[in-house]
Amino acid sequence: MRQLFRHRFRRATLWLILFIGILAGLGLSRTGLGFGLAPVLLMLPFLAIGLRRRRLSALVLIAVFGLACGWWRGAVYTQRLSAYDPFYYRKITVTARAMNDAIYGKSKQLTVDVNNLEIEGRHLTGKIQLSGFGANAVFQGDEVVATGKLYPGFGPYQGRLSFAVIMVTGRHPTLVGEIRQRFTAGVQTALPEPLAPFAMGLLVGQRATLPAEIKQDLLMVGLTHIIAVSGYNLTIILHASRRLLGKRSKRLSTFLSLALIGVFLLLAGASASIVRAAIVSMLSILTSYYGRSPKPLTLIMMAAALTAWANPVYLWSDISWYLSFLAFFGVMVLAPLVQARWPGRWHGTLIGGVALESICAELMSLPFILHIFGQMSRVGLLANVLVVTLIPLAMLLSVIAGLAGMLAGSLAGWLAWPAIIVLNYMLDVAHLLAHLPHVFVQNIGLSLMQMLLLYGCIIAITVVLYYKKRPKSVRITDTNVGSQQMVNN
Repeated sequence: MRQLFRHRFRRATLWLILFIGILAGLGLSRTGLGFGLAPVLLMLPFLAIGLRRRRLSALVLIAVFGLACGWWRGAVYTQRLSAYDPFYYRKITVTARAMNDAIYGKSKQLTVDVNNLEIEGRHLTGKIQLSGFGANAVFQGDEVVATGKLYPGFGPYQGRLSFAVIMVTGRHPTLVGEIRQRFTAGVQTALPEPLAPFAMGLLVGQRATLPAEIKQDLLMVGLTHIIAVSGYNLTIILHASRRLLGKRSKRLSTFLSLALIGVFLLLAGASASIVRAAIVSMLSILTSYYGRSPKPLTLIMMAAALTAWANPVYLWSDISWYLSFLAFFGVMVLAPLVQARWPGRWHGTLIGGVALESICAELMSLPFILHIFGQMSRVGLLANVLVVTLIPLAMLLSVIAGLAGMLAGSLAGWLAWPAIIVLNYMLDVAHLLAHLPHVFVQNIGLSLMQMLLLYGCIIAITVVLYYKKRPKSVRITDTNVGSQQMVNN
């Protein structure tokens, strides 16, 4: 016990505790109890003193400080969201800005996410899902006015407006938006149906034009996530590029990774999932470039705390937020530990490494999926190994085909052949596995306690693998020193 009080904790451990405290405080703020800023400010002098010592008292103080900061932020954000209450179940007129390009959703309605909301002269925080008729098309950045009945939202949405009358009052085309539209047209020029919409699903998460039978096949084999705007795809690509070039040129690998993040943000847009992956990846890239050994768990918790602090709704009700960080944990924490203990060198290859990361990400996400959705595919792991391992190659070849269709239409057919082969293989595998008997199981009642128990087992295995991986320290004794002196003499 005395050693525990005298132990000096590493800075990475202190940061980790701070981020966990912030997340815990944001979660506790949903109880509805307020928390002022004054107690947080009073802790700052004591926190500065404690950080220099890095003792157990500093660890406790940092945890309390993070808890207080998160609780205060959550209480403030909850008060802002309460401004929606007077408008629910009422017919309103809202002025907003489109966050993405509209697509045709259910009931043939034009569906788009909007923010910068103004209702009856009041500016509101957050975003709502807008669906309706009237406008022919809505593009990212457009100003819209919609009239309809507002209902409470779900997940990351603070509200939803269905069967609304939509009017576009201002067009604000951006260079990024125009490039994305031209690239989409280039993909459609270079690739035949249904490969073109499937390629756009891989690249930017565009699923509206994908045939229903392909969506069903991907659902049956647990591959729906590959056609979503997923930061998991970006994480897989960056790990593949760093594995391919990291040993050859550190500077080239860093430059290529940052360029891939920029291109992915350009094509897919700055969605919440992509931004989360970009934050985690850029922190890892920068710390590695400057010779630091990044602590994956600390990086993940930092990204989680930053994104939840910016928008606490992620922590409170966004399923995709949880799935993103579970996948990050599988790729960045669990996969390297398994790789260090697994015999053989197959996982050192590009395809083997991607396959291992895909399996670990799937294992981390599965209990949560079973608890929320109650369904799973019996061939999900097999499908991920056979298909997800080719996602970096498929996305690269799809980009080449799209650029060819965008810049050199006469050569697009020839340059698109590699993408056609890989994309056809992925769809054929999904189709064959989806038509196996009894591959999809529904109505699996996994309770919260059962889910937590499964994650407890995974964490226990992770801790065991971590301590098995740590190098054994050699204790230097007087006998060892004396023996070494005799050898030297």
